[in-house]
Amino acid sequence: MRKIKTAPFLPTEVEINELSETRAQVIAYPFESGYAVTLAHPLRRLLLGSSIGYAPISLKIEGAAHEFDSIRGMHEDIAVFILNLKNIRFRIKEGLDRAVVSYSFGGPKEIKAGDLANEQVDVVNPDLPLATLNEDGELNFTLEIAKGIGYVPSEDLREEVDSSAITLDAFFTPVRRANYSIENVLVEDNPDYEKIVFEIETDGQISPVEAFANALETMHSQMSVFNQVLDINLERSSTPASAGELKAYLVPVDTLGLSARSFNSLDRAGIKYLGELVLMGENEIKEIKNLGKKSLDEIQQVLAEHGFGEEFELDEETRAALSKKIAQLKE
Repeated sequence: MRKIKTAPFLPTEVEINELSETRAQVIAYPFESGYAVTLAHPLRRLLLGSSIGYAPISLKIEGAAHEFDSIRGMHEDIAVFILNLKNIRFRIKEGLDRAVVSYSFGGPKEIKAGDLANEQVDVVNPDLPLATLNEDGELNFTLEIAKGIGYVPSEDLREEVDSSAITLDAFFTPVRRANYSIENVLVEDNPDYEKIVFEIETDGQISPVEAFANALETMHSQMSVFNQVLDINLERSSTPASAGELKAYLVPVDTLGLSARSFNSLDRAGIKYLGELVLMGENEIKEIKNLGKKSLDEIQQVLAEHGFGEEFELDEETRAALSKKIAQLKE
């Protein structure tokens, strides 16, 4: 039998199964029917499109004028060299957004991705072949590596790099695979609740859990624009009838005319607004450190003067709205 609810069931369980350095499961449950896919689908899109990675964005090769040129003594044409280069997965050290690194190799040598690691950058896939030099071969090049999200075509990067360099398409996305499945889970004899099982695989630039955290942060930051709607709605719909407006609770403590002893006790306890005292109630106010009986009587008198005397009761809806508003103001 379906019960009347005023809010959807809140999921409480989350599990993280790290299957390897590059693969992980993130599991969350139980969701009301239909809520799992509502959350899982945008999170998957953010995993694929908003996870932070690193990619080479420009290349200068000594003796090569363009990407269709060739280097004497190197088996690969420049075009093949660039394709190999794009497959190398870098990490910039020390949290920098960009790094410009120069390399010099002489033959005979089979150059691998790991040969590009130095004090500025790490290489995730060191065994990947890059180029092969003959005995008389010499390869000198400078590479610019950047931090970013998604995919940026070379034509969009031309204004950001040296005009004498070859601009490269940038594949920043470190997530190779991001899928989810939705399973039914039993809650209080109801089998219609749901579980989300995310399967995430990265290329090693970042961990799957880090990629998932990136997606969550992006979702929260994008949705924060709607906090303005919440604020307006709270002030309209949660206004207490006895106080007239929610702002009646938001009177700063330092404007209440309290004695120095009373104010200092509240200030040390981190209490900034009249509404915090209303939320606390008399018993909790008594527990404030170094608040004597004289100060307690003074605070109760101030509360009464503002319409929040002993008989005043705060309804649950207003209590929730006031708690949220004060938390936002004190962030």
